[in-house]
Amino acid sequence: MDYRVGEIGRVLVLRVDHGEDILESIKKVAVSENVRMANFVLLGAVESGNLVVGPKENVRPPNKMWVGYDDAHEIVGVGNLFWENDVPVIHLHAGLGKGANAFVGCVRKENIAFMVTEIFMYELTGFDGVRLWFEEEGYSKIRFL
Repeated sequence: MDYRVGEIGRVLVLRVDHGEDILESIKKVAVSENVRMANFVLLGAVESGNLVVGPKENVRPPNKMWVGYDDAHEIVGVGNLFWENDVPVIHLHAGLGKGANAFVGCVRKENIAFMVTEIFMYELTGFDGVRLWFEEEGYSKIRFL
């Protein structure tokens, strides 16, 4: 375990409109506003996208299980943003539901807003951190500088 104590800097409120990509919108704002580290929550609806819903087996690196969807679902999620190799990288876990069908997983690739998705981003300050890829484990982790 490793940790740092920091503070909340700016608070950014994003409205991702119908047809826009949620992850790309967050990255675009991070670049535009030079947000290097952040935590965020989101809620709204999505019309299509992809989730990693777990590893097929309990091994590292993981063999990911994917779920794709192409119908409107409600979404609520929590995530963070740290930069890796000079680009913002998002780690977002979300629950999606429509009727009795529900998914929970790590939001990846393209995920398109339906109607609107609202994101409340809290910039983290007072320490430095990045994401680093760990080949032997098969995923990126936060590394404090």
